[in-house]
Amino acid sequence: MAQNATIYKVELSVSDMDRHYYETHKLTVAKHPSETDERLMVRLLAFALNAHEQLEMTKGISTDDEPDIWQKSLSNELELWVSLGQPSEKLVRQSCGKARKVAIYSYGGRTAEMWWDKLKNSTSRFDNLQVMNLSEKDTGELSKLANRSMKLQVNIQDGEVMVSGDEGMVYVTLVEWKSVASRR
Repeated sequence: MAQNATIYKVELSVSDMDRHYYETHKLTVAKHPSETDERLMVRLLAFALNAHEQLEMTKGISTDDEPDIWQKSLSNELELWVSLGQPSEKLVRQSCGKARKVAIYSYGGRTAEMWWDKLKNSTSRFDNLQVMNLSEKDTGELSKLANRSMKLQVNIQDGEVMVSGDEGMVYVTLVEWKSVASRR
């Protein structure tokens, strides 16, 4: 018998001074049986970093043709595709063709570095792709904040990220491996 997803209730307050975005999102998040607390918290962090009124969690890990998070325009065009971990080259190529912007949040230490070394040359043609990496230390600390009922505050200023909750506070350093090309 298949295990059911575990439901998490999250009140996510985002104060993004870099983008002038200040909102609280009440999220009901389904954690797939194969998903770790670390991945769940990276997903919530990615949501906060891209927070927008039309940003949504998707079925994610349980489907191959959807990102973990997406943002669609009012006319249902795919504005933002957010993936976690180390997606395949094929998935990166397909998502860059479907969405205006693609953001990948990689984590996993040496495994993530090997994935990027293998993939980076083939991604140079994608002007709409951004790849960010999170250290194992930071994601390990984030996973300690996981709780079935969470109130998280994410503060973003000058590229610095602080996540705080009932279980403590974590400073997260994002390393940009690839940036979106500027459009003139």
